Amino acid sequence: MNAPWKPNAGNRDAFAAYLCDDASLDVLRPVIIEMGWQPEKCNKGGLRNAVQSLSISASPNILLVDLSESGDPLNDINALAEVCEPGTVVIATGQVNDVRLYRDLVASGIHDYLLKPLSPGQIRDALAQAQAIFSAPKHHDASAVKQHISTAVVGTRGGVGASTLVTSLAWMFSADNKLPTAMLDLDIHFGTGALSLDLEPGRGLTDAIDNPSRIDGLFIERAMIRANDHLAILSAEAPINSPLMTDGSAFVQLEEEFRQAFEMTMIDLPRNMLINFPHLLTDVNVVVLVTEMTLAGARDAIRILSWLKANAAHAQVIVVANKVMPGVGEISKADFEASIERKINFSIPYDIKAASNAAKLGQTFADANRSSKAGNVMRDIGKAILGASDVEAGAPAVAGAKKSLLGKLDFKSMMPAKKDKKAPVSAKN
Repeated sequence: MNAPWKPNAGNRDAFAAYLCDDASLDVLRPVIIEMGWQPEKCNKGGLRNAVQSLSISASPNILLVDLSESGDPLNDINALAEVCEPGTVVIATGQVNDVRLYRDLVASGIHDYLLKPLSPGQIRDALAQAQAIFSAPKHHDASAVKQHISTAVVGTRGGVGASTLVTSLAWMFSADNKLPTAMLDLDIHFGTGALSLDLEPGRGLTDAIDNPSRIDGLFIERAMIRANDHLAILSAEAPINSPLMTDGSAFVQLEEEFRQAFEMTMIDLPRNMLINFPHLLTDVNVVVLVTEMTLAGARDAIRILSWLKANAAHAQVIVVANKVMPGVGEISKADFEASIERKINFSIPYDIKAASNAAKLGQTFADANRSSKAGNVMRDIGKAILGASDVEAGAPAVAGAKKSLLGKLDFKSMMPAKKDKKAPVSAKN
């Protein structure tokens, strides 16, 4: 039985049963004790009680559930599947002696169906077979194993379009590439991840921050908002009179759960979170640094690139210039690249009509503007992220880079200074 996005939990019980009558429980308990399991896990109540209990707790490795009180066993089994962890072996029991029901139940994912009244030998054999299946080594095609890619998108400044890019990339990975994708919007008070997808953010992220110990596969399943068949998001609109009170452990735990349940993780990471919780990048594979070609953008790109080199040298960095207008800008591309001492990997053209169109449709930029130049560049960025594991982390500095443009500029006045002997701004600033 597989509920979507639920990873195997390491603290699951070996067995649990939900049976409707005392006679069946009296037959079951001695067998359970014989197998070394806890008889307290044999509960009174059938399928409905099982669904209610497992909706708030992790499911066991082996589950025995009674269908005797079920009016529509097949539909009720589907409800059970929604709350079961992946890999749970389910054995059903009931009073209906119908080979068609048995076949339909097996086809729905049930391991076996036991006809009442139960006998110790019947239970013993069924549980032994279920235990053998659960314990059997899983054989996977090594060539089919896909590496999880975690990507953090950071804007050099507010308004450069980092959130627009991260939602577009998450949508493309899920809708176009059919990759199970999680999107984590860490702008806790003013995040627009859910808004860009025309969704309500819910309370999942704020609940995770308040109660990090609750974060597990079941929590992920309940808290995340599904945007499409392959994309789930965790976003928030926390009250602005409530400061962020966390040591960041909740975010790290969320990233760990995402690695177990998804193939792609996209993190909208505000730059202040980068400073406050540097450990967020410990297991991130790719950092996409989004900037505008402005004086402030160049200054902050230098500082963030320097920080990444010192604190996240394992991550591949992709520099993206956004809202690029031909022939217009505070700094030319050549001078911007010289100042940050590396190439701009991608340039996204400014397209206000496309942005307005996406907002009106309640869609991500890339989804609403598939034929636009900006949308095509975003797809190229997505391809670069998917190929990140084949590229060495960190891009080399631009060969023969000129003296930093920022060395010629006065940040206090934000105006060009005269060409004097002022020392160039170092990347260590």
